[in-house]
Amino acid sequence: MKQIFMAGIGASLLLTTASFITNLSGVFHWQKFNIAVAQTPQKTQALKLVLAAEKQVLFKDQQGKQKVNWQALKGQAVVQSGDILRYTLTGENTSDRPLKNLTLNQPIPKGMIYILKSANFTGDAKITYSIDGGRSFVENPTLKVTLPNGKLETKPAPANAYTHIRLQLPLVAAKTKVKLTYQTQVR
Repeated sequence: MKQIFMAGIGASLLLTTASFITNLSGVFHWQKFNIAVAQTPQKTQALKLVLAAEKQVLFKDQQGKQKVNWQALKGQAVVQSGDILRYTLTGENTSDRPLKNLTLNQPIPKGMIYILKSANFTGDAKITYSIDGGRSFVENPTLKVTLPNGKLETKPAPANAYTHIRLQLPLVAAKTKVKLTYQTQVR
């Protein structure tokens, strides 16, 4: 009789403990895996990304020479067809360790045309482009064009075909910033 009573208490403790474990965050459900495994809580992101946009404003200086100024776009900014915008993507490694092999993909906004050869990054990085919605990236996108005589010819992709820019960084040192800039024109 005592053994049955002890077995009943043991079973209730086991069920109580199991139901407590299944309600903890960061623990797998024991019914699925027959074990309880604690997970490490997710760490905060080591790379902080900020995207800013500026509009090109042309003016003449005192000597009558045309100059360029960049005006930050904030809130409900208004742009018109033909306006040139400069985007700056800044990445900051906020950790105490270097980040290796980072890939940053930046879409060309809808209603914009990428200005060829305007992407600029100082440092060790590879810039590639996509003309197929971000499925593939190459340094110099090309298209196959059918000529009037029926032959296929490979030509450089026009600016309006570009859909994404990719920046591949082999290393971002601890507590440092990286910056990519590129320009687009409003359609």
